[in-house]
Amino acid sequence: MRFTLITGRTVAQGDAMEKGKTEEEFMKACAIVELDPEDMEKLGVREGDTVKVKTSEGELVLWVRKAPGEQPGVAFIPMGPWANYLIGGDTEATGMPPYKVVDAEITPERGKVPSLEELLRLYTREEVR
Repeated sequence: MRFTLITGRTVAQGDAMEKGKTEEEFMKACAIVELDPEDMEKLGVREGDTVKVKTSEGELVLWVRKAPGEQPGVAFIPMGPWANYLIGGDTEATGMPPYKVVDAEITPERGKVPSLEELLRLYTREEVR
């Protein structure tokens, strides 16, 4: 399914970041994608399942979380390394990556969510864009 991917700060992400970006709590707060309950049903996934999120910048397996409000067609990922990997660094000469409007495809995927260390390895294997 196609989605508009947006990112932003969350209280859980901010709290976990203060405790340490290498801590498991940070990963659990950031390596997620929030989806509308109806979209989750259409995808056949439940909270805690994993999905593949694919953008023009890359793809990652993330945990699904139910969005706190209705937002069909919108996928939200808290700001952090997982969101940044999918957003990329192209600013189109504005100085700011497109954190709010990124085309994404999301499909059910049984897979392992990459840890921060594994994610950093993915960054270093790619060419600088």
